[in-house]
Amino acid sequence: MKNYTITVNGVAYDVTVEEGKGAAAPAVRAAAPAAPAAGGAAGAVSVSAPMPGKILAVKKKVGEAVKAGDPILVLEAMKMENDIVAPQDGTIATIEVAVGDAVESGATLATMN
Repeated sequence: MKNYTITVNGVAYDVTVEEGKGAAAPAVRAAAPAAPAAGGAAGAVSVSAPMPGKILAVKKKVGEAVKAGDPILVLEAMKMENDIVAPQDGTIATIEVAVGDAVESGATLATMN
């Protein structure tokens, strides 16, 4: 047994920790290969929501050319506006959301060619 004194927010606590024996780390299995995305054109790139939120603005239209880093949409999450940007140069193939839509993390917002 080991004794420690820990201070949290100015209050000291005496803590006793039992020493355990080392345990073997669990074996890690290799992940199965990802299945190809359903639908969409060959070579299409999906633009996904990095977090849940609400769509505040759609800045690009289908067929519009974009460069990597160009804002495509604005997503509000936790009272902050986040630009969702093009991951690469290309053309907007689809816009899957509209202003006011609530989206979950990982949801497809747009696709690009």
